[in-house]
Amino acid sequence: MDAETGPSPGGPVGGPVREPVRPLAAADVVARAAAVLARTPAPRRIATRGGDVECAVVGDGTGAPPVLALHGLLAGYDQAALHAACALGDGYRIVAPSRPGYLGTPLSVGASPAEQADVWANLLDALDIPSVAVAAFSAGSLSAFEFAVRHPDRCRGLVLVSACAARLDTAAPGWLHVLALISKIPPLARWLARQAVQNLERAAVRPIADPAMRARLLADPEAAALFAANLQSGMNRLAARLPGSRADHARLVALTDLPLARIAVPVLVVHGTADPYVPFAHAEILAAAIPGAETMTIAGGEHSCLFTHHAEIEARVRPFLAGLFPDCPAVPVA
Repeated sequence: MDAETGPSPGGPVGGPVREPVRPLAAADVVARAAAVLARTPAPRRIATRGGDVECAVVGDGTGAPPVLALHGLLAGYDQAALHAACALGDGYRIVAPSRPGYLGTPLSVGASPAEQADVWANLLDALDIPSVAVAAFSAGSLSAFEFAVRHPDRCRGLVLVSACAARLDTAAPGWLHVLALISKIPPLARWLARQAVQNLERAAVRPIADPAMRARLLADPEAAALFAANLQSGMNRLAARLPGSRADHARLVALTDLPLARIAVPVLVVHGTADPYVPFAHAEILAAAIPGAETMTIAGGEHSCLFTHHAEIEARVRPFLAGLFPDCPAVPVA
């Protein structure tokens, strides 16, 4: 089912952008971003049958619905947890691993999406978690598809945000080369991260091209703090995020068949219509290929719609997840 949601029945999310307000003071942005990052505990190195996996577990495990968060490029456990917080809000037990090739998880643990899907099953075994919902972001979608197909008894459903569903017709992006150079000078990376957080309006120009969308972000203190935390965490230990990013990019530009028609769990696709990195056509592919998939269309949303529209996304995702956990008394709906 291809169901769009928005301010009116059947309409996409969008509507009037709130009037911009004075941006938060730099000190306030720094403090709020630090508070956001502090919510994620230090990761653990978890031994699984297939190798060690770096993973942070956020939230109380007693009765809270478990959600496996799978990050995209230039990320790790920290951004997996952060992106899950944007899309889901509080009340879940978030299992946030660094995918193979990112931070403390070796690329050799799971080089392909199918191998990574088995890594997630092994990780759940090690954590004694029978089944999870999966929230996958951008390139993290590839192993999410495989997990749903290879381990349907462990996967209650998928939330796919700005997900890749087909080959990306792009050469290696210039910023990946630039970041590789910056990663060789860690003090420079940390300085750039501080500068970005202290001047959020300027830092948001590249990832959010539309001035109205930037104004929307800056007008929302919570969204601004989440976005600033995302910028800051992504520049931390930058060199350790590059092996997985290179492997993911090489995979995306050579992508062929995906097992979309074999996915038999509930799926919610969330995508912006103005995404310059993963075009909205990917959402249309997912909606057409996955039986019963639901779609949440973010009108004018870019690849950062997770931040610019986090409240609307959370409002749609929470009831979807509640439907996946009818046996869980602690499921949060709103």
